Amino acid sequence: MKIGFIGLGIMGESMCANIVKKHDDTVYCFDLAKAKVEELAKLGAVPAENNVDLAEKSDVIISMVPKSEHSRAVYTEILPKLGKGKICIDMSTIDPSVSVEIAKMVKETGAQFADAPVVKSKPAAIAGKLGIYVGCDEELYDTVRPILSYMGENIIRMGENGTGITMKILHNALVGQIQNGVNEVSNLAAVCGIDIQTFATAISYGGGQNFYLDSKKDVIEKNDFTTAFSIENMYKDVNICKKLAEEKGLPMPGEMNVVRVYDKAMEMGFAKEDFSATIKVVRSEKA
Repeated sequence: MKIGFIGLGIMGESMCANIVKKHDDTVYCFDLAKAKVEELAKLGAVPAENNVDLAEKSDVIISMVPKSEHSRAVYTEILPKLGKGKICIDMSTIDPSVSVEIAKMVKETGAQFADAPVVKSKPAAIAGKLGIYVGCDEELYDTVRPILSYMGENIIRMGENGTGITMKILHNALVGQIQNGVNEVSNLAAVCGIDIQTFATAISYGGGQNFYLDSKKDVIEKNDFTTAFSIENMYKDVNICKKLAEEKGLPMPGEMNVVRVYDKAMEMGFAKEDFSATIKVVRSEKA
């Protein structure tokens, strides 16, 4: 089974690298950044000329691109090369309604489609220990799960097309609220003379312990916001959640405050920094 991987960004390059290392057949890759393709070629991947070339040669096409418009463009472009026997897996984090639209478009050709976005960040992508939420037909899940296991260790089928990406948006919405709480309370702790390391240790003794604080306390202490997951990507995700909540007529005041913080982080020029840099927004705000 030949696999093609489209999109070698911060996460995609490591995800593709794991497939190359673990899969026993040809792995094709393509990205607009030729340097990325060349790096994967050194590991054993076969460069494709473009998305269409990759889709034509691959039995399984995996995409990992930044936004809804990119996913739609990829699948519109490769549509003539799809048909019975082809499997498409979009691992991008996009608008659930767009993902469902793409699924319908792909399945009309006779090909199969799964949305399978990932959680965790770059270190987990390198280690092949991502969490993966899958939305696809039940029969297809058994086929794609071994492929997804090259990249992740916690894999769960959420339901039919669209449910995987919906779960990813819900996950990141909750992370955003946890993050904002940590940022606000740890900032108050600092003003009260309690440093972030002592704060994190004390929190771990009670019910407030959380992965965000445990994994970012050193980052916050050092003010080193080297990107593992960017503000601009989280900004995209929390705004997708806002749209989803509005579509469902569901008020989410806590999430709307997260959106406000990310809006301000973008305005302040933090887009390319790690999403933990939102603490600088909290620190800048006055009573």
